[in-house]
Amino acid sequence: MKLKSLQNSQPLSLRRNFSWTFVGNIVYAGCQWGMLVVLAKLGTPEMVGRFTLGLAVTAPIILFSNLNLRAVQATDAKQQYSFGDYLALRLITIVLAVAVIVGLTFAGGYSGETALVILVIGLAKGIESISDVFYGLLQQRERMDRIAKSMIFKGLLSLIALGSGVFLTKSVIWGAVSLALVWLLILIIYDLPISSQLLGINNLQACLTLVGESWKMRSPWQRFDIKILKELLWLTLPLGFVMMLISLNTNIPRYFIERYLGERELGIFAAIAYLQVVGMTVVMALGQSATPRLAKYYGSGNRSLFQSLLLKLIGVGVILGAVGVLLALVAGREILTILYRPEYAQYSNLFVGVMVAAGIGYIGSCLNCGITATRAFKRFTIPYLLLTLLTTGISWLLIPNFGLVGAVWTLCITSTAGCLTPIFILIKTQ
Repeated sequence: MKLKSLQNSQPLSLRRNFSWTFVGNIVYAGCQWGMLVVLAKLGTPEMVGRFTLGLAVTAPIILFSNLNLRAVQATDAKQQYSFGDYLALRLITIVLAVAVIVGLTFAGGYSGETALVILVIGLAKGIESISDVFYGLLQQRERMDRIAKSMIFKGLLSLIALGSGVFLTKSVIWGAVSLALVWLLILIIYDLPISSQLLGINNLQACLTLVGESWKMRSPWQRFDIKILKELLWLTLPLGFVMMLISLNTNIPRYFIERYLGERELGIFAAIAYLQVVGMTVVMALGQSATPRLAKYYGSGNRSLFQSLLLKLIGVGVILGAVGVLLALVAGREILTILYRPEYAQYSNLFVGVMVAAGIGYIGSCLNCGITATRAFKRFTIPYLLLTLLTTGISWLLIPNFGLVGAVWTLCITSTAGCLTPIFILIKTQ
């Protein structure tokens, strides 16, 4: 029994971690995209736009509150903080984030079904954030197989739940409610128990002490140390701010589309733009698997291995980007017709531009894994703040005047700037 427990806690190889992460991310991203397809097939572009707006409004707030703790956990090679510290901080910040979302929804003038969708998605994202801190523990221990299984369960059940909710009620609200319930279910029946087993905790009552001293199984309040939480907060606050800025860089064009063009155009743009996630799934799988290894190489001063692994990641990003652009050029209209509806196919020219931006973005995501591994979080803030200001300015200039074509131009420009930003940070950290 002890031998089995020991084997279950051993890190997997980089190849096996990538394989599991790739499969998990492919299934999860496919199901996330499937939800947009379901909305497009069963509903209207306005419904897709409303759902997308809910994600766009809540994402920057949730990502800021997350403080990118998962990445910090994964790169905490010296185990400076216990899992209980990470979990306690996440629980505090997510409560504050949901409260901010409630306030922003009413202050922003959203009403009716749109407001309810934003609120429900905010709650669902809060639940997902709790699972994310468990993923951080598993990633730190290089057990991406368990994360992948959670993502597969979550993705498939989410697609079924959202589709059923929309089909039965003809309302995106109940689809979002079903989504939140599924994420809560997965957290309780899988993420919490499987992570607890990794820490040597085998029952639900003991699981609850994870907020406390996870390693020594002391009382939770003995480890709920305000001083330590403040220290961890100040360490991760710049990274949380950067993650919010990165999210804003993605969503600011969508705010302008909704404001100047309407929910229908936002729904069409979001459906087309989401196709770039296919390549991003591969990039993220590689990045999540490689980040702990990159952190070890960087921390030990082995710059040659660090640079070699990072260049391999970038090479994959380049190949994926080229394939995406080629597919959009050759079969863009057919792809949009099959996946969504014929009305989406008339925007095939936008699809090509989106995939160009996606290819550039894949390279930027690989570079972001590199700068995260350096843990030089304080260097991230100013460059990404400037990038956000650039995105806002370009969106303001192009989208009201050129519509969805201007939105695609905005993506290309900001993706290029998003590649240059981590390069600049990496040069500064060497």
